[in-house]
Amino acid sequence: MSRTNFNELLDAGVHFGHLKRKWNPSMAPYIFMERNGIHIIDLEKTEDNIEKAAAAMKQIAKSGKKILFVATKKQAKDIVAEQVKETGMPYVTERWPGGMLTNFPTIRKAVKKMAAIDKMSADGTFTNLSKREKLQITRQRAKLDKMLGSIADMTRLPAALFVVDITKEYIAVREAKKLGIPVFAMVDTNSDPTAVDFPIPANDDASKSISLIVGLMCKAVQEGLNERKIEREKETGNKEKRRTKDSKPAAKKIKTVKADDGEVKEEKKTEKAGEKAKPEEKETEEKKAETKKAGDKE
Repeated sequence: MSRTNFNELLDAGVHFGHLKRKWNPSMAPYIFMERNGIHIIDLEKTEDNIEKAAAAMKQIAKSGKKILFVATKKQAKDIVAEQVKETGMPYVTERWPGGMLTNFPTIRKAVKKMAAIDKMSADGTFTNLSKREKLQITRQRAKLDKMLGSIADMTRLPAALFVVDITKEYIAVREAKKLGIPVFAMVDTNSDPTAVDFPIPANDDASKSISLIVGLMCKAVQEGLNERKIEREKETGNKEKRRTKDSKPAAKKIKTVKADDGEVKEEKKTEKAGEKAKPEEKETEEKKAETKKAGDKE
């Protein structure tokens, strides 16, 4: 079943491109027509590319890897922050810090610094500082949180990037390309779709358009995470079953013996080696020994 349809894309204004004079010739395959000096995006191709991108993002999320969402433009930042936060994926909605991917260890140091300030507040060290030092540290913490708070849980490089406007976020796209990280992106008629791995031709200026596309991608990510959770629960259940099976004691074997008088007796077979013989067997062995001694005397 398709994730979206033509009418839904049309209602969100996904088909509106930029002015003809601002177009990028590389977007020609995704342009349907021109009307009143504005390019109209081919929504059938948009729908196909959404399906491909969503399937790929679902697999990445299912494998347990992170996808970094990037949207710093005014009309996109709040939408992305709200929708991506529910999936637990990292996102950047403030200014892109240069070298965030190519110089990742430095970014991690800044995140650790933020954690160190939090630790100071928890253990009481913060209360021993002067008023001026407290103010400086508080401001520094607020600045770090604004820039890097949303990526605090990202301990390693992301497996992929999702970008809303590749013209505005060109630094992020270049860094990802340099490191070989796949890029998913909303690409308008003024952008170059060849710069990304999974281009989604769409209006990247309208809030409705951004909300729809980002929502579909987040839904795909959530599906991947849910499938991963189910698989892990199954694996845990199978392991517990094996442990229970291995820990069960071995059942004792019962042997049926027919006596001379026709009475049927049940004899339990001993499991452990070296177990003492039964009283009946002892008496028989003693009688045999006495008979043998009497024969020797004669």
